Amino acid sequence: MIYAKSNPVETLKEHTDKVLGNYEIIKDIYKDKIDLIGVGKDFWEIFKDACFYHDFGKVYTPFQNEIRKKIDRCLINTKFKNDIPHGYISPAFMDSQEIIAKYGYPGYKILVQAIIFHHERDFQINESYDYSEFCKILTEDLTGNLDLVNNELNTCIKKINCKYFNLTKQEARIKENNSEYKKYIMVKGLLQRIDHSASANVCAEIKSQKSISDAVQEYIKEKLKSDLRDLQLFCLNNREKNIIITASTGIGKTESALLWIGDNKAFFTLPLRVSINAIYKRLVDNIKYEDVGLLHSTSYDFLLSEGDENYLGKYEISRQLSYPLNVSTIDQLFTFPFKYRGYEKILATLSYSKIIIDEIQAYSPNIIAVILRGIVMLNNMGAKFLIMTATLPQIVKEYLEEKNVVVEYKTYCSQELRHKLCIKESEIIENLEYIVEKAKNNKILIIVNTISRAKEIYNRVKMSISRENKDFEVNLLHSLFIQKDRFEKENRIKNYNKNGIWITTQIAEASLDIDFDILFTELSTVDSLFQRMGRCYRKRIYEKEEPNVYVYCKNSSGIGSIYDKDIYERSKDELQQFNNKSISEEEKMAIVKKIYSRNFLENTKYLEEFDKSLNFLESIFDYDLDKDKAQKSLRDFINIKVIPYEIYEKNRSLIQAYNKESNYIEKKKILSDIKLLTLDIPIYKAKGNIKKEENGFFVVNYDYNQDIGLNTDLNSLDFL
Repeated sequence: MIYAKSNPVETLKEHTDKVLGNYEIIKDIYKDKIDLIGVGKDFWEIFKDACFYHDFGKVYTPFQNEIRKKIDRCLINTKFKNDIPHGYISPAFMDSQEIIAKYGYPGYKILVQAIIFHHERDFQINESYDYSEFCKILTEDLTGNLDLVNNELNTCIKKINCKYFNLTKQEARIKENNSEYKKYIMVKGLLQRIDHSASANVCAEIKSQKSISDAVQEYIKEKLKSDLRDLQLFCLNNREKNIIITASTGIGKTESALLWIGDNKAFFTLPLRVSINAIYKRLVDNIKYEDVGLLHSTSYDFLLSEGDENYLGKYEISRQLSYPLNVSTIDQLFTFPFKYRGYEKILATLSYSKIIIDEIQAYSPNIIAVILRGIVMLNNMGAKFLIMTATLPQIVKEYLEEKNVVVEYKTYCSQELRHKLCIKESEIIENLEYIVEKAKNNKILIIVNTISRAKEIYNRVKMSISRENKDFEVNLLHSLFIQKDRFEKENRIKNYNKNGIWITTQIAEASLDIDFDILFTELSTVDSLFQRMGRCYRKRIYEKEEPNVYVYCKNSSGIGSIYDKDIYERSKDELQQFNNKSISEEEKMAIVKKIYSRNFLENTKYLEEFDKSLNFLESIFDYDLDKDKAQKSLRDFINIKVIPYEIYEKNRSLIQAYNKESNYIEKKKILSDIKLLTLDIPIYKAKGNIKKEENGFFVVNYDYNQDIGLNTDLNSLDFL
């Protein structure tokens, strides 16, 4: 008996059959789309051979003994150690002459390297063994097992092949400048996909009974009782093109993007998890499209909280990228531009998919650089993309034109005037009495640039209300609340429908579907400011004489740390012309286009970071990084999960229950409850305040208040 896995016990034949079954599923659903990538006539045969042979190296006696120890079987006598990864051994069972005759040497190299590196290890044979040692080990150990292999796997292998030794070297790996790169990416990447799916007992691809495009059209016509809008028709009729849409709020961008997908596999990305959760619920609850995956760092907790009986299955299927439609954060997908070890899995999957990038302007310049580099790589592989935004940074268009990426640009501007500005040459704190007075008869939204400023305003407004005995609510929302309190506050602000005040940071800009009567805000850069304005009179025409947006320019917090000082000053100059005037959606777009053009950004920190990131990505060596480092490179800060000490003390029984629980599923449920008591902060901000580590999170010695959040000054987090 040849074993492949110990938990659960699985033979090599059983695992190989699962992998080949997944191969047939991918071929059945997506063969036509993958063929369009230009992978060549022999792709499917090479891919099938890779699936068949990929784990033959597990026959190696030391590997079998490792499994036999775990499942309490007798060990096999051997003088060798289990120090060669099984992927490096598997090609020894292939007849090199036969395969070269069938596929040519390039095809043989693709097949061998796809198998060798289907599990990426920090290992190189040539650093441990020379050719003669390697051949001796394989020949002596494997030759005696050929009859067993032939019987169990229905093969007729006659001898062991060691001639692929040089192909195991890192310097011999197929890289982006190789003529066979595209085919290699697809073979190796899809082999990883279906191998991981087989190990997780998950189907590699879920075939939907209905395309997302058809489901959305039914929803619009039957539930909304509406015809398709102009933008929706445009996307429906241009499904084979790359598209960048600049459109006002309320135009129907989300449905338009879903219509553009057609019957393709697709990934819909947004900047923040709360936005992704909202899109997921909209798809499942409103559009009634069930075949959708959820990909972000707390997706398990969200699916569990939704009360779906099959939450564990949905979570695992989502992790394996098996759903036809997936909503995701950027860091789950756009790691592949770093070309880390194993990046082929994501790139291959996206290559026969459609990719939607929503709210691109919300990202930092270095992340925009990663996205654009990724788009160029995907375009070269044959994938299609759609970018949606209310305000498109011009450098996005300039870069894609420079790289000869063909894009259809479309702008849809609402002609409705929603915002009248008042530009104030004073601090927002100086105007709190006026703001409080306005809150008697209006829903007021205050957005500032830092958490410390938000807390300061909250405390002053609370004192003012108490002193004057006014009767309305004041609420505070920012990123330094534990998840449980933050979720509750986000739900409240989304459903808030009475007079009062909400004070927030940038967290309200792109993540919450809210509509307030008057916005009071510190000046930020125009892209951020216009997003804030979208939370006021979101879908209403503004016809009053007095302004409904007040912008305060003096001593704005976070300038130079959170917002580029030069872009801030240029934003201020551009806005002066609209003091005490209405500003149209078209005028907003024109300002962003001007300020975020390369010429206008010259000598700014923003452009310096953008160019530095692009230069790094375009010069990076294949396989230099591992996946964890690539994901960390996508984040502005390396965050850790922390729990305030007093919250920890109040919930000791929950943590004790987790430590005692032995059932895996129950343990995961308790861990989800514990995560609701945590929040994310940069690791360097926690240093010196960590009391202990508990189950992957850190207990920190910071005070916590349900109304104001973590009681410390962590301004570096305020961009969230």
